[in-house]
Amino acid sequence: MTARLADIAAQAGVSEATVSRVLNGKPGVASGTRESVLAALDLLGYERPARLQKRSAGLVGLITPELENPIFPAFAQVICQALTRQGYTPVLATQTPGGSTEDELTEMLVERGVAGIIFISGLHADTSADMGRYERLRGHGVPFVLINGFSPKVRAPFVSPDDRAAMRLAVTHLGSLGHRRIGLALGPARFVPVRRKIEGFLRAMEDEVATPPAAAEQLVEHSLYTLEGGQAATVALLDRGCTAVICASDMMALGAIRAARQRGLAVPEHCSVIGFDDSPLIAFTDPPLTTIRQPVPAMGQAAVRALLEEIGGTPAPHSEFVFMPELVVRGSTATAPVIQRA
Repeated sequence: MTARLADIAAQAGVSEATVSRVLNGKPGVASGTRESVLAALDLLGYERPARLQKRSAGLVGLITPELENPIFPAFAQVICQALTRQGYTPVLATQTPGGSTEDELTEMLVERGVAGIIFISGLHADTSADMGRYERLRGHGVPFVLINGFSPKVRAPFVSPDDRAAMRLAVTHLGSLGHRRIGLALGPARFVPVRRKIEGFLRAMEDEVATPPAAAEQLVEHSLYTLEGGQAATVALLDRGCTAVICASDMMALGAIRAARQRGLAVPEHCSVIGFDDSPLIAFTDPPLTTIRQPVPAMGQAAVRALLEEIGGTPAPHSEFVFMPELVVRGSTATAPVIQRA
C-alpha cells in the first residue's frame, strides 16, 4: 500500500497524505488536486475505489443500417465521442444482412433501459415504411432523434443535410466545366433524401444548363448505394451520352469510375464523377474524388444536443435541422470533352 501511495503521489505531484485523503474520500482537498490524483490512479492502472468510480449518466443507443459504407462509422465516431464527453455510454447497434432489423434493435435497446436512441438513415427515411413504430417508441418514454430523412408524421427532432442545395452545387460545378449531359445515380425512389436530390437536380439542370425537367428526368438512374450499384447506374447513364455523373454516395462514385474505365474512358478526361458524403480516405482514391461533403461533425453534435435536451426534459423543437453541404473539388472532375461540348 505504501509503495502504491508513493507511486501515485509521485505521478500526481502531491504528498502521500493527500493521496490518502482522496482515496478515503476525506474533505479538505482542492478539486483540481483531487482530479490530478484520480488521473494518476488511472494512468498507473490502479482501480479506483468504488465510491470514486465515474458514474455513467446512462446508456444511449445508436442504430445504423450498416458499417461498410464509411459515412456511417464517421457519424458513429462523432456521436459516440459527444455522448461520452457528456457522461453517457453509447451502445452501437448495426443492422446486418439476415441479422437484426431496426425494430428488433430498438426493442433490444429499450429492454436495456437506454436513456435515448439516435437513428441514422433508418426507416424514418423510407416513405413506404410505417411511421407508427416511432410513436410506439415514444409511448415507451424513450426520447429519440433521427438523422438523414424526414417525416411530418413523426414527432421528433430531425437532422439532415440540404440535399437540394447539394445537387445545385454539383450541377453548377459541372456546368461551369462545360458539361451539359449530366447524369444522376442514386438509390431507390422511396427514400426521402433520394426524392430531395432529384428535386434539386431537376431544378439546377434547368437553371444552370438550360435542360428542361422532362429531359433531365431521363438522366436520373436509380440503383443501390453500393460500388456495384454505382457501376450499374453509370453504365446506363453513359449509354445515354452523359459526360458527367453525380452519385448519391462516395461508394457509388467509385463504381462510376470503374464503369467509365471499363468503357475505356479516362476519369476525368472523358467522364467527370462527383460523389456524396466525403467519406474518410476518399481523398486518396485514384483520382482523388470530387464530392459533396456532409457536415458530419456538426450534424452529429446537433443530434446529441437535441437528444440530451429531450432526455433533460426540455425538448428540442420537433422539426428538421438542415445543414448546408460543401463542394470539395479534387481530381475526378474536369472540362467536358471537346466533341461532346460541340
